[in-house]
Amino acid sequence: MPKPGESWVKRREQVAVNNRRRVAVIGSGGQLGSDLVAALRNHETFEVIPLTRAQADCTDAESVRKVVLQLRPPIVVNCAAFVRVDECEDQPQQAFAVNALGALHVARACAEADSICVYISTDYVFDGSKAGPYSESDSAYPVNVYGASKLAGEILVRQTVPHWLIVRAASLFGLTGARGKGGNFVETILAKAKTGKPLRIVNDVLMSPTYTRDAATALVGLVDAGAEGIVHLTNEGACTWHEFAEQILDFAGLRVSIDAVSSEEYSTPARRPKNSVLRSERSLVKLRSWKDALKEYLIEKGHMSAS
Repeated sequence: MPKPGESWVKRREQVAVNNRRRVAVIGSGGQLGSDLVAALRNHETFEVIPLTRAQADCTDAESVRKVVLQLRPPIVVNCAAFVRVDECEDQPQQAFAVNALGALHVARACAEADSICVYISTDYVFDGSKAGPYSESDSAYPVNVYGASKLAGEILVRQTVPHWLIVRAASLFGLTGARGKGGNFVETILAKAKTGKPLRIVNDVLMSPTYTRDAATALVGLVDAGAEGIVHLTNEGACTWHEFAEQILDFAGLRVSIDAVSSEEYSTPARRPKNSVLRSERSLVKLRSWKDALKEYLIEKGHMSAS
């Protein structure tokens, strides 16, 4: 096992020399995981090993340990997550079993196999009280069970494995859709709009919409560069959910009334941070604007013309 002070970049170079730039992706069938697998396959120096829950269940320590030690990939990316925010309030044990203890199981296996551990986290580790965007150096204070479970996962990864990368993403939308949520916000808005009925969307919650294809491509770049520590990874810009919905319908050419409501009017079991906009102070990657990313997504899905 490398010493705690050993450079990840040095280790990356050693891996390249040995032609062992294999990346195991746990949770490869999810919204981000599926795009990450595709991005890794498009990168000439990586060999990707997609792992579904059936192959590596992060809630089962021995299952994860057995697979990781058998494969011994230099890099393991943990995309597995329990992402249903409201259900996390009613099922805290399950949320922590996947997002916290699951992260610990993966990190322990990585430490034993001498693998770099990459953990995907969330903007919901913040409480939303800050006036501007949150950067990597800001203190995390989650306001719901989901955020607390992901922050616990971050802490457990950091204390368990010598070499780690924590990537915080936000408000993801991707071609696969979030399996745990039955799709994504974009598809939900389009489906509701096609009924012709007015929509009611929260207009006082700021966030950073992020296209999983962009996030996946940038994540491959981070791994390739040997990045470590915490990195915020979102498309450029921010908006409210109401503004996001308006842009979706405008690009798709749908004319439906959207009523702006406050988060107090639209109550949910889990509290949401009023502001969870992320920015990176590390200057490692810069993604395009969320509007440009949304337009490409809608074209890919056939919701708008490329012309």
